[in-house]
Amino acid sequence: MDANGHVQPYIINKNMGKPMADFAPELPKKNADGVPIVEPTDEQKYMFDADGWLLIPNVLSEGEVEEMREWVKRLHFDPESLPDHERTILAGPTQRLIDHPVVMGMLNEFTANPALSSQECYGFSLGTCGYWYRTAPNRRTEGLKEARAFKPHNGNGLYRLPGDVHFYNSFPGKSFCPHMRVVWELNPVKYKQGGTLLVSGSHKAVYTAPDEIQDPDSDVWTTYECEPGSLLFFAEATTHSAHPWTNEENDRIAVPTLYNQVDGGFAEALKPDEKLLESMPPLRRTLFRDRYVANNVVGADFKRLWRV
Repeated sequence: MDANGHVQPYIINKNMGKPMADFAPELPKKNADGVPIVEPTDEQKYMFDADGWLLIPNVLSEGEVEEMREWVKRLHFDPESLPDHERTILAGPTQRLIDHPVVMGMLNEFTANPALSSQECYGFSLGTCGYWYRTAPNRRTEGLKEARAFKPHNGNGLYRLPGDVHFYNSFPGKSFCPHMRVVWELNPVKYKQGGTLLVSGSHKAVYTAPDEIQDPDSDVWTTYECEPGSLLFFAEATTHSAHPWTNEENDRIAVPTLYNQVDGGFAEALKPDEKLLESMPPLRRTLFRDRYVANNVVGADFKRLWRV
């Protein structure tokens, strides 16, 4: 039981069924910028586990939003003004988003492998990172992409077989989400005008999705509205889809990322340009290490939690 009265979940590894040692001290307490990691509240953990997604409004300040929005615009419209290795969301002010304290708190809770975590090493990896710049059809000009099409996918993650990492595991007191999507919305999102569509609870569904899943206007789907600087989490195992952007008052400017378990994955590990990687703080660089178990933790023996 921890200081808040919560019972530690019973987790076993390679030690013939003995419970793991207390792993809370292994999870980083500060991010690469030295800012304390923000643990999710009990309500946030409950709602993410119940729905498969969670929106946290107004995480970024107005100044942060403006700085990062301008960086995305520069990447989109004027990438030639930047050195080659900086033509990425992983450079500039948006680099701070990839290990933002609120994101790291959720990932420590739902995605981290404690045995591969330390105060010098995140227990998960960053799989993809990019940006979305979408605009309504009547506002579209040269250089702006077509809206992404409606295309439902995933769901039913509770009982997927080994080898398919699009799963979601749960047992009393703990859930594990090895593929966590995180989307930073840098412009206002209006309800049903282009925000990501989600089917609440579908990450744990055991029935085949109904035909209504193919209708974006069906009540099966839910979505959100939010102010700039808001943060969306959803399990990749949750049924979700893009939706054409129809908001005529502003474009969609968002920074989507995907985090993976660091002891396995669906795709190759993300590898930034070496110049860019070397410029990052050491802890941030651990988001890009290769995905395996043996000797893959910084500052500690990877077997330390198994020897109980």
